[in-house]
Amino acid sequence: MGNIMLVVAYDGTKYCGWQVQKNAITIEQKIYEACQKLFSREIKIVGASRTDTGVHALGQIVVLKVETSIPINKIPYAINAYLPEDIVIRDAKLVTSSFHPRYNAKNKTYEYKIYNSRFPLPQYNRYAHFYHKSLDIDKMKKAARYFIGEHDFKAFCSTGSSVKTTVREIYKCEVTVEDKMIVISINGNGFLYNMVRIIAGTLIDVGRGKIEPDYIIDIIDSKDRSKAGATAPAKGLTLIKINYD
Repeated sequence: MGNIMLVVAYDGTKYCGWQVQKNAITIEQKIYEACQKLFSREIKIVGASRTDTGVHALGQIVVLKVETSIPINKIPYAINAYLPEDIVIRDAKLVTSSFHPRYNAKNKTYEYKIYNSRFPLPQYNRYAHFYHKSLDIDKMKKAARYFIGEHDFKAFCSTGSSVKTTVREIYKCEVTVEDKMIVISINGNGFLYNMVRIIAGTLIDVGRGKIEPDYIIDIIDSKDRSKAGATAPAKGLTLIKINYD
């Protein structure tokens, strides 16, 4: 056994994002420490998505390179024994030595949740952005469709990103609502820094009547970050799934 793919879920509230940092506690650090305790040797782990501070995940993918006699179906239980309760290994399977969780990913699905009510609910405080003013769901649904397709999403990327290109393709962008919880679900071949949260902030602007749905086209064409909405808070964002061939 050598190359193991882990499916990881976590509550990102207490962590400074995924990637290991100096003087900060991160998800990657906790998984690395748990694996070192379990396997009693130096190990290497590689994550698929560098989620930000406060962002959650149901389907983060991690590749663990280690030789072990532990059966593959027992590895999640073994690692979980050394992890805090807000990080859980959900599954494990063997992959080829050439498999890379980031470069081999075909598409990712994120959800952004907005609790739209007069008052917040404590049960949602960590996992949804609370917005108290009334939002027009039909307009938000219409606006969401304009994000679908291949576009230059420079207007929906926070400054400080060093990517080679800001062109991405969105396969699905839809808005649903149930019992005052608005869910923005987005699937695409890749996402820029804070892209989903900026899209969410822009859709909130549509919902509250600040901009019209078809103005999304103008924002995309402008490639101007200042024309898009605010970056919605991190706690509403969850990485749902990463798909591979």
